[in-house]
Amino acid sequence: MFPTLETDRLVLREISKDDAEGIFACFSNEKVTRYYGQETLKSMEQAEAFVNFFSNSYKQKKGIRWGIERKGTQGIIGTIGFNAWSPKNKRAEIGYEIHPEHWRKGYTSEAVLKVIQYGFGDLGLTRIGAVVFIDNEASTNLLYKVGFQKEGVLRDYMYQNGKAFDTYVYSLLKNNR
Repeated sequence: MFPTLETDRLVLREISKDDAEGIFACFSNEKVTRYYGQETLKSMEQAEAFVNFFSNSYKQKKGIRWGIERKGTQGIIGTIGFNAWSPKNKRAEIGYEIHPEHWRKGYTSEAVLKVIQYGFGDLGLTRIGAVVFIDNEASTNLLYKVGFQKEGVLRDYMYQNGKAFDTYVYSLLKNNR
């Protein structure tokens, strides 16, 4: 059964077919995809494919992705979760995005802290990593704020619109919190 998480202002819940519109709203926005390593979506069919990808990833224990919903409202404002989940090695990489209408309101920090807690507690992770485009200052600042440390640079690691970009790699270790 897919876990539902709650914070003071948010519900982190399973993403369903009904969320394709919210997925499209985020991933069709170039402000969101600019540092994502993902081409901007052009159709609802692509958003529906994302919903299926997230579902299959969870079933295969390769990742887990929650829809971020504000309490008392309908529809997601972004997603958050773990990619490259390796239960055997007790590690995963965190990823998130939120629609620009909801930037700078603390929602992402709130969701990140809850997902980290779930990862170290319920999933038994000992390492949570993050890979971030070097120019993505907002994400870098958020990771530092919640305790991540920069480990280094991954050269030509992510492609965006056919061009290679360097990224920083960060980590948060269960025993170093």
